[in-house]
Amino acid sequence: MKRLTALAVLVVTACANPPPKVGEGPSAQQPPLARDAARIVPERRVTTVDYLIVDKSERLMVAYAAGQPVRAWRGLQFGASPQGHKQFEGDERTPEGRYFIEGRNPGSAYHLSLKVSYPNAADRAFARQYGRSPGGDIFLHGQPNGLPFGRMPGDWTDGCIAFSNAEIRELWRIVPDGTVIEIRP
Repeated sequence: MKRLTALAVLVVTACANPPPKVGEGPSAQQPPLARDAARIVPERRVTTVDYLIVDKSERLMVAYAAGQPVRAWRGLQFGASPQGHKQFEGDERTPEGRYFIEGRNPGSAYHLSLKVSYPNAADRAFARQYGRSPGGDIFLHGQPNGLPFGRMPGDWTDGCIAFSNAEIRELWRIVPDGTVIEIRP
């Protein structure tokens, strides 16, 4: 009985304090953590999204439309050195920060690709102070063309975010150019 009472209190507390919508509450600039939002995603078919959050530690991306989480993808694959923010060309890290989708490449060496606006001005300035290139050509993409089936094992990109081919086809359809993508550690 005590467990049932504790569970009821937990449910009431959770319902009384739902996470704020994007643009509301004290952290209006920050949507909820991707892993928290993924728990409430209705997984319905959407036609377009306007914000993406990638949580590298959870290997998760959540898409938002009008401030509400609408779709989640799990099992993301990153650069061969996935921890930490991309700083230099060749470091095989996936960038962290706020960027946007700046274009698409149907002729990619990978099954479709959406270009991320890395590097931004801060990324270029950081690399410049060390006399290095920040790199570039960071994409959301599918698996390598010519891969007979499935997925490459582990983290294998040079800093991109890889999805299954079916997932990138869906992203290609619902993520317009200009969509903000926030990549969190």
